[in-house]
Amino acid sequence: MPRARYHLASYLESTAAHAPNRVAVIDPGGRAVSYGELDDAAGRLAAFLRTNGVHEGARVGVMMRKSVNAVTAIFGVLKAGATYVPVDPQAPLERARKILMDCGVSALCVDDKLVSVLDAMSDESRPATIVVSGEGAIGERSARCISWDSATALAPLPHDLNRGTSGLAYILYTSGSTGMPKGAQINHVAASSFVEWATETFSPTAEDRFSSHAPFHFDLSIFDLYVAIKHGASVHLIGEELTGAPRALAQFIADRDITVWYSTPSALTLLGEHGRLDRLPYRGPRVALFAGEVFPVKHLQRMTRLWPASSWYNLYGPTETNVCTFAHIPLPVPEDRTEPYPIGVPCSHCEARLLLDDGAPAAEEGLLYIAGDPVFEGYWNRPDVNARVFRLIDGKRYYNTGDVVRVDSHGEFIFLGRRDRMVKRRGYRVELGEIEHALYRHPRLREVGVVSMEDETGVRIIACYAGDEPGPSIVELKQFASREIPVYMVPDEFRAFDRLPSTSTGKMDYQQLKSWLGAPAGRANGRPGART
Repeated sequence: MPRARYHLASYLESTAAHAPNRVAVIDPGGRAVSYGELDDAAGRLAAFLRTNGVHEGARVGVMMRKSVNAVTAIFGVLKAGATYVPVDPQAPLERARKILMDCGVSALCVDDKLVSVLDAMSDESRPATIVVSGEGAIGERSARCISWDSATALAPLPHDLNRGTSGLAYILYTSGSTGMPKGAQINHVAASSFVEWATETFSPTAEDRFSSHAPFHFDLSIFDLYVAIKHGASVHLIGEELTGAPRALAQFIADRDITVWYSTPSALTLLGEHGRLDRLPYRGPRVALFAGEVFPVKHLQRMTRLWPASSWYNLYGPTETNVCTFAHIPLPVPEDRTEPYPIGVPCSHCEARLLLDDGAPAAEEGLLYIAGDPVFEGYWNRPDVNARVFRLIDGKRYYNTGDVVRVDSHGEFIFLGRRDRMVKRRGYRVELGEIEHALYRHPRLREVGVVSMEDETGVRIIACYAGDEPGPSIVELKQFASREIPVYMVPDEFRAFDRLPSTSTGKMDYQQLKSWLGAPAGRANGRPGART
């Protein structure tokens, strides 16, 4: 049976209409806003944007740290009928400028401390309208800047009950192999199909308290915002300063009594190792969800013991499909289990196929293709890339995730790795992720990242790790690896770091890791995990 399709702004408008006084969003500092207040402020910003030429389908950049104003900006853009383009407020300014210019934003909502993103932008590429949040000085950067208070002074735009759902809701930029990020275009049908699936699967209520751990330029934020707001729950924004401070984050989660948690495994691993969760009375959220990367079993075991009251789910899916498969984790996690859990079965709003490289059906192992409402429209202004990633099968458009999976005896998908992380070595196909999974079994390794580099001798595999002090010797690691994986997969080199780098979305940053390998062999002290 087809699901109903919704415009994302309608979730806020509907909840504000029947529960205007319920708390909608609480920012990291404790400032709270009700659904009625959020809807009113977003409507005022929408009216300003419309008045200043932001038409239906226009792109509006949102470059703001987590705050009530940032959420207001997102819904203001949606109410105006436009498409929001969230930009990482911690990104290098040149990358942010590339994104804003690539999709030609006509307006920008930006924190006062980030207005320097306008520097080095020509008059032609600079947004026509710039709404600045905060009290810092704007200076001479642009006559087009207007304060947040002025931009929200108009009467709110009336609710549009007849707005369509086929337009773009947002564009999320993902890393590109050429160095230029790619903008994944997500329409309201795709986004709302995920929200409706999550509603069916996790049964959220108005009494829930959702964490908002993911930054708004990361697709995990779609769940945090829209599933919560559809049901009148409260959204608790977690600021960037807490993401790298596990003890403070653990206390925040307990103080707010979070009932729905969603993050990458890396964030949960940091919490489990350094958050001192066992010293808090908090027993865990009602639902604990993780996505974005493989969760090493030993870290999952620890977290399920520390949060025993939680139902645990592994959600899988690239930005281009949001979540497309999922698996419920049966508890307790066996002590002798070493293999990561499956990514599960297709969600009810998706269709999945396994295909070989030539497009022929795969029996047990192949590339995962996804079709259905949640699949994105394509990358912004990238017709060459779009032609490569889509395949028409039986009249349906399937997206090639680039992930290799196999089907286990229970009919669930097992994630084997990414096509772009496979290398050929000594004639063998080697999946770098498989080496990582093996090394994670070592009891004294906390983080593992494996990369390949080419020199005159061919492909070299380098295993980087962070772990206990004193760490295992290189001989011990080589002997351990040779017991876990074939000889041709054993890394050529092992490098120790205090902490491995992560991206702003909490995933392993392999490019940054490669740049670190210029350091002398041995432990690279003073190399904290970088955020890029």
